[in-house]
Amino acid sequence: MTTTPASIAALYFDCWERKDFTDLAPHLSPDCTFTGVFGVAQGPNEFLRGLTGMAAGTDSLDVRKRISDETDVITWFDLGMGGAPATAVANWTHVENGLITAVNVTFDPREILAASA
Repeated sequence: MTTTPASIAALYFDCWERKDFTDLAPHLSPDCTFTGVFGVAQGPNEFLRGLTGMAAGTDSLDVRKRISDETDVITWFDLGMGGAPATAVANWTHVENGLITAVNVTFDPREILAASA
């Protein structure tokens, strides 16, 4: 398997859809960070715990577009959670030496929060 940033980002979303991050874990840097609308995580354990929680609440995940270069990947996708209408999400993944070092995610959470209220 190649470890280009694009292939690692594709694996990230494949694991999310399968709700199984076993294949992703070896691609996380020991000091990886996640920053998103619902929280932050430091290190692989927190990162995977947060992603596992998001996956558990995910109804649908539809990748619309992925753009990458030598170190960065932007994935635009629609996320269905908690019965809410699908929400457009931008995910920036930074990869160094075949390892994810940072993921930043942004979206408007209002529909998801309203559905969970």
